[in-house]
Amino acid sequence: MADMPATRYVKCDDVYIAYQVIGDGPFDLMFVPGFVSNVEAVWQSPDRSAYFKRLASFSRVILFDKRGTGMSDRGSQIFTLEQRMHDMQTVLDTVGSKRAALMGVSEGGPMSLLYAATYPERTSALVIYGSYAKRAWSADYTFGWKDERWRIVLENIEQHWGTPLGVSAAMWAPSIANDHHAAERLAAYFRAAASPGAAAAIMKMNREIDVRHILPATRVPTLVVHRVGDRVIDLEHARYMAAHIPGAKLVELPGEDHMPWFGDQAAVLDEVEQFLTGRRHVYEPDRVLATVLFADIVDSTAQAAALGDSSWRELRNAFYVRIRRVLEQYRGREINTSGDGFLAAFDGPARAVRCATAIRDTVRSLNLEVRCGLHTGECELVGNDIAGIAVHTGARVAALAAPGEVLVSQTVCDLVAGSGLTFEEGGTYKLKGVPNEWRLFRAVAN
Repeated sequence: MADMPATRYVKCDDVYIAYQVIGDGPFDLMFVPGFVSNVEAVWQSPDRSAYFKRLASFSRVILFDKRGTGMSDRGSQIFTLEQRMHDMQTVLDTVGSKRAALMGVSEGGPMSLLYAATYPERTSALVIYGSYAKRAWSADYTFGWKDERWRIVLENIEQHWGTPLGVSAAMWAPSIANDHHAAERLAAYFRAAASPGAAAAIMKMNREIDVRHILPATRVPTLVVHRVGDRVIDLEHARYMAAHIPGAKLVELPGEDHMPWFGDQAAVLDEVEQFLTGRRHVYEPDRVLATVLFADIVDSTAQAAALGDSSWRELRNAFYVRIRRVLEQYRGREINTSGDGFLAAFDGPARAVRCATAIRDTVRSLNLEVRCGLHTGECELVGNDIAGIAVHTGARVAALAAPGEVLVSQTVCDLVAGSGLTFEEGGTYKLKGVPNEWRLFRAVAN
């Protein structure tokens, strides 16, 4: 939250609209959010904050919450495109933007299309991501949602809003669907973004949106980006828009996530930056020496089957709580969780080994066994994630560990000489996808 830009307000008609400005690039880019948003909660998520910081690396980004959502006034629960377009204009005027590119995501797409067609002199370019010209099915538009889909979605919002069921991660962000904590964070974001009544009202308004008739009147440079497996908005929506907007460029990207900051956000941002600036982002990844620790629950599938879904989720959550406490004690950094595994990084290999043995011991009180694997090598920092051959090597070492075993590469063993840690030979192996043979060692309890 330390890097969060200041939230300011401007009055538009009878409501106050919250907005933020980040970056000082050579042109303005207004981000027009989808369904619901919260300009402050954005910065509580590493994925979303990284996304907007990247946009701000080449533009001055203007964020706002539409009336009825986030930090903006709720007012009535009638939110027309015309009203919200007026809100956009007011924010742009307030920040002194005479001409801006627009990036409309999901529901923000129709708003951006309407604005660009109405004010082409104030729109330098248009980027439409994961969006549509018409949301509902009709005989002449057969890839929209049918009545039964609308009924299910609206009932789900009204009954489960603010929980992981309310806006299902499996539908909106399948890449995080198996990460309980990420799904909870997503639910918290939606709670901050809108009340259940506002969310339902907005979705009902979305059902009526139809801006097909203005597509031929969109005369600004337009990029349409869509993930081919998007589970919320079918790819055919993007193809329809690109076919009916003069000169529009369509880019179809792999992936299933509807939200652009989940999944491969770099692929989306690369296309946006290329389109708006004429050049591709030049990656200069930071590289650091780090020790990676993989910890996996042994026989997790069998235990999940024996306990049932609910009890297994509770046990797995308790497992993560225990690991995080130990990780904090040894100054490790959580990278991510995946299924029943845990990846952490350390700036000291001896602390990493001691942390691994402490994790193994502490989770035994939960009647769980873990296998741990460690390797030290040069890692590439990618936002809050790490990547590179060192990470792959650590994963391969962990896969060879026996239940209750802490297995390390020779690199780790060599680097902790003099630390008082004791190891025994674990054998020499070819690690899948990793060059050369590797000597591995088991950490021995002292």
